[in-house]
Amino acid sequence: MSMQQIISDWQEETDLIIQELLADGSDPDAEYTIEHHIASKDFKVLEKAAVDVFKAGFEVSDAEEAELEDGGKVWCFDVIVEASLEADGIKEDIETLAKIADKHKVIYDGWGTYFESGEADEQ
Repeated sequence: MSMQQIISDWQEETDLIIQELLADGSDPDAEYTIEHHIASKDFKVLEKAAVDVFKAGFEVSDAEEAELEDGGKVWCFDVIVEASLEADGIKEDIETLAKIADKHKVIYDGWGTYFESGEADEQ
């Protein structure tokens, strides 16, 4: 799949994710922790991608090794963005991150976030 197709698919998926969150009652005005996922079987290559992501102004989590469904291993890190649930900004980040992933031949594996109720946390 081409990089442009990956970007297009995830940008389309973004609208669906946002619609589903809002339909479930997630607060449209909340600030969300959005986690974009990047992975590679080669740690050194992934590390170079992480440096470029950081240079592009994003927060990068530590790399972790994960086991795939087929038993294979992959290294991955999250790109963490604190932002509103606004499609245009998320889509811009997808494009930027997918291009960095393509440059390093690593995998941009989409994004996710958590439901935000909008209610104050009880203590």
